[in-house]
Amino acid sequence: MITTVKTLITFLMITLATHVGYPQALIDKKATKETKALFVNLVKISQKGILFGHQESEAYGVGWKELPGTSDIKLVSGSFAAVHGWDVGNEGQETNVDGVKFSDMLKWMDEAYKRGGVNTISWHADNPVTGVDAWNKTPVVKDLLPGAAGHAAYVRQLGYVADFLAKSKGPIIFRPFHEHNGDWFWWGKGNCTEEEYIQLWRFTVDYLKNTRNLHHLIYAFSPDRSRINLNDGKKDYLYGYPGDDYVDVIGLDNYMDVGVAWNTKSVDEQRADLVTVLKLVSSIAKEKNKMAALTETGMEGIKNATWFTEVILNPIKSNSDIQLAYFMVWRNANTTHHYAPYPGHSAVPDFLKFYNDPYSLFEVDIQNLYKNDKPLLK
Repeated sequence: MITTVKTLITFLMITLATHVGYPQALIDKKATKETKALFVNLVKISQKGILFGHQESEAYGVGWKELPGTSDIKLVSGSFAAVHGWDVGNEGQETNVDGVKFSDMLKWMDEAYKRGGVNTISWHADNPVTGVDAWNKTPVVKDLLPGAAGHAAYVRQLGYVADFLAKSKGPIIFRPFHEHNGDWFWWGKGNCTEEEYIQLWRFTVDYLKNTRNLHHLIYAFSPDRSRINLNDGKKDYLYGYPGDDYVDVIGLDNYMDVGVAWNTKSVDEQRADLVTVLKLVSSIAKEKNKMAALTETGMEGIKNATWFTEVILNPIKSNSDIQLAYFMVWRNANTTHHYAPYPGHSAVPDFLKFYNDPYSLFEVDIQNLYKNDKPLLK
């Protein structure tokens, strides 16, 4: 995919961007050198380009599972995604919440890191008190905090996650307790108070950073767009925000503005809302000296064949105030539940157009993300 023109254009844009950025510092003052470099380099890229990501891309795809060196993204484009999403839900067991073996996940993560890609991990955490999955909405957060009856159970559960994270050879963008402003997870709004959520987040970060001495983590905060009223966007976005000392990434999970069936607004209205909310996320990140990202998005089944260029890429490119390090689409489970094209899909031609756009960056385009003051493009 890489052409001389694409590489040159993006190189020039990122080179210029490095001179107009703002200072960044991770919340972990003991962060590894590679982790610090990754954060700074992703912010640089966000000023003039965007990394493309895909959830569990190498674990399985439509019609295949656990094939070495394979992903639907690579089968279609020739390159892996730049950002590799994973999940540590079902912690402490052999496989994660999606049936991926943790041992295989670690192997694929390390391979992506060695190739120069970026790993990000979400956590669909089981309910520590009931033992049921993340969607069990029994209110428990107040019982998990220090001094409460369920605290030991939570520490044990968090310990499994820490054990796994400690085995990774490279930096990780860790995204726990996502979409907390919705009511569908046990840590969500209505199932705990805002203050309880903040306390849980802070304890989690302190435990991983200070008790377990994990210094290769970048912490991502990611509310859901569907619970943000754009008339009071900043206030709604910051619901449950744990504080600048506990967050590195200002993220957003947004399925609402990109073609979900229940959104009855017109295409133009949805596009306008997408631009508005991404400008909001970018502005909050800049104000707080953080990194911005569209941490989850996608259209299930990709029923719009020009989704990648018309719905996502063009709106992002349309406004210079939108500065996102990456956007990540969800997983490819089967022919009805998928968010990236696979061979033969009607969206393949448009995806290749997206792939070849100088603004979009895949794993084959990038280098030196874990180093300081080096060229970021091949």
